[in-house]
Amino acid sequence: MPLTDLERITDERMTPQILQLWRALMPLQSVISFMSTGAHPDDEKSEMLAALSWRDGFDLSYACSTRGEGGQNDIGTETSEALGTLRTAEMERACDILNMRMYWHCESPADSIFDFGFSRSGVETLTKWGHARLLKRFVDIVRTERPDIMCPTFLDVPGQHGHHRAMTQAAFEVMSLAADPAYDDSTMPPWRVKKLYLPAFSGAGQAYDDEVPPPPATLVIAASGLEQYSGWSFARIGQQSRAFHLTQAMGRWVAAGEEQDWPLHLAKSHVAGPDTDLHSGLARTLADLKVPEISASLHNAQSRIVAARSAFPDSPVMLRHASAALAHVQKAIHDCPDDARDEVLHKLTRKETQLAGLIAVAAGIEVIARLDQDHVHAGDALQMSTELRRGTASDVKLSTVLPQGWSQNGDRLQTDLDVQLSDPYPAVYLPDSPREPCLLVTVNTHGVSSGRRVAFETPPIVLPLRCATLSPDKDVLNAASSNRSLDISLTDMFPVTARTALVLPDNWQAVRTDTGFRVTAPADVAEGRYSLTLLLDGLPAQQLRKIDHAHIAPRAIASPAEVQVQVVNATLPEVRVGYIGGGNDRVDHWLDRLGVNVSTLSDAELISDTKLASFDTLVIGIFAMKFRKGLQNQMARLHNWCAQGGTLITLYHRPWDNWDPETVPPRYLEIGQPSLRWRVTDENSAVNILQPDNPLMTTPNQIGSADWRGWHKERGLYFAKSWDPAYVPVLSMADPEEQPLHGALLVADIGKGRHVHTSLILHHQMEKLTPGAFRIMANLLARRNEEK
Repeated sequence: MPLTDLERITDERMTPQILQLWRALMPLQSVISFMSTGAHPDDEKSEMLAALSWRDGFDLSYACSTRGEGGQNDIGTETSEALGTLRTAEMERACDILNMRMYWHCESPADSIFDFGFSRSGVETLTKWGHARLLKRFVDIVRTERPDIMCPTFLDVPGQHGHHRAMTQAAFEVMSLAADPAYDDSTMPPWRVKKLYLPAFSGAGQAYDDEVPPPPATLVIAASGLEQYSGWSFARIGQQSRAFHLTQAMGRWVAAGEEQDWPLHLAKSHVAGPDTDLHSGLARTLADLKVPEISASLHNAQSRIVAARSAFPDSPVMLRHASAALAHVQKAIHDCPDDARDEVLHKLTRKETQLAGLIAVAAGIEVIARLDQDHVHAGDALQMSTELRRGTASDVKLSTVLPQGWSQNGDRLQTDLDVQLSDPYPAVYLPDSPREPCLLVTVNTHGVSSGRRVAFETPPIVLPLRCATLSPDKDVLNAASSNRSLDISLTDMFPVTARTALVLPDNWQAVRTDTGFRVTAPADVAEGRYSLTLLLDGLPAQQLRKIDHAHIAPRAIASPAEVQVQVVNATLPEVRVGYIGGGNDRVDHWLDRLGVNVSTLSDAELISDTKLASFDTLVIGIFAMKFRKGLQNQMARLHNWCAQGGTLITLYHRPWDNWDPETVPPRYLEIGQPSLRWRVTDENSAVNILQPDNPLMTTPNQIGSADWRGWHKERGLYFAKSWDPAYVPVLSMADPEEQPLHGALLVADIGKGRHVHTSLILHHQMEKLTPGAFRIMANLLARRNEEK
């Protein structure tokens, strides 16, 4: 729905007119473009980029390989492609703060350039992504953006994430390929990046552990100052940007005096002379561009830009100079000779766009466009409304810019039946040029016409013609139990009058209910994966996953409307299980579907001794020590409950998830970091059972090699590093050419009970319907005396 009044007030409070005016000036002082490159949304060095943007006026861009589908999610349960959709939206909001253009190598959820999980090797990463595929897309991005400077965010060194290493290797390759006319995988005009810098600082930290020191600094980006008219440090502006990466728990307060500068190392250069700062060897302003045929226009435009800045904050005077500067830039664009267009035209068109933005702010023009719905189905219509403050412009005209498949009748926007659906993975994001549909605001000031695009307050999401939400869209049936039925709810169906049917496996049955379907599998159903496909009016439908969080605009991702059902054979222990979650997994849901007698504990039940006494096993979900308020204070009680005969299970946690190795587990247990050293990223790595007779491997299910097949992403991460002698390591595993790790699954007898800690990503494997994860989880739940 449209923003509320309070949401609008909050947004406006962050952008007072005086700050808008100052920031509209900043990009005009430079024609230098700086491209940061990385592997994930949040890799960008936001504090450094804030200084380059809002102090130096550099034209920033970020080329990122993946959408971060394999990362964590601290705010919800989105994973894989849904998480990629969410993180794409977060990255776009982060770009807004930095005035940074965004390019993705991964162009769709089915792209081979995908965040497949942690990797130690750049070579492995490029193999999985497709080396040639990555280079082609990278060259196209460089030839589109045409940056003067390129700077990877991490080093290609052992101990660093393989995705980061791959992107740094590729940056060197692309610097040559993008300039090579003979490179025939791209049809775009060649472009030579003038300089390539590397970080002259280590990427080691909680996750990574660079094994070699960084290269020596050849220059330092001073970023420890303050923005003149906000008073914010560039570090804090950077964190304002990073705060939109909420899924990754980003955004921190940088105390006064703790700001930092950023050393860089010049790794490759095509310009002459000493490199004393980023400007060295490059044209700094319009007046420095060497095109004799338009030299007068360029010098006149630059002179007017300087005059506009000198007049700040006198808006009428600034407006006069900005209008004149735009007229000179427009003349330069018109007169630019063909042999110079590839080298300078992109710089001129960006100045044209930037000057149009300054003119709108200086003239006091305000345009707000709204639609009456956030989501629209193909063939539906939206009602548009606008607010307009004309300011001091002599003329302001509003028009709509519509993509193919849209039409307009007055204030009503209509979509065709074959309209293109909204892309959950848009390949490009340009903060000053919103995607269609949008408004075009044409302004006349001092006899000069300018135009700029204005996004709708909440950009609309176009949904499929035939779609519905099936819940669940994945399920598990346990052949070891008597249940053979599952209930599927059907909501958000469009068209609402459509005839519904399910395409079922042989001998399965479905009955229509008031809310959807009841599906029954045959009594002798075999283990394996089954698919149930929804038809609307006899045609395959699309399933929608709406992504809706307060810090981003709404998104949606569509996939074939089907329910995946995994039939497993997992004998269940006779236990009553209490689940203590932090909101970051659905382990309680999967235990329930498996047939376990499980209850999710409320805060009141957590502090009730009577309630705890009703359970045989307690499971603490991932990250719960951080996100479950008050849980840390209850651990002593849970230790006592465990010692009286209960089974306490802690699922994977990170060291910073309030995991105190002395007080959270019943006995000392330290989680290892950086994570690169304490994880197994190869999902097919061999698993050695150190204690084959341990009940965790035998009761009630005999765990064997089949249970480790078909895993997704990785085995586990943040393995235990050290522990009290009471703990027994049950498993050993390692990535190729690495030493075995023993901290994936630990068990200790605690009084009459036991504590199990696992860093295996069982929660993720159950979401992916990995059969072995359900059988292993069933064993972890068993009471200590059940092994007798």
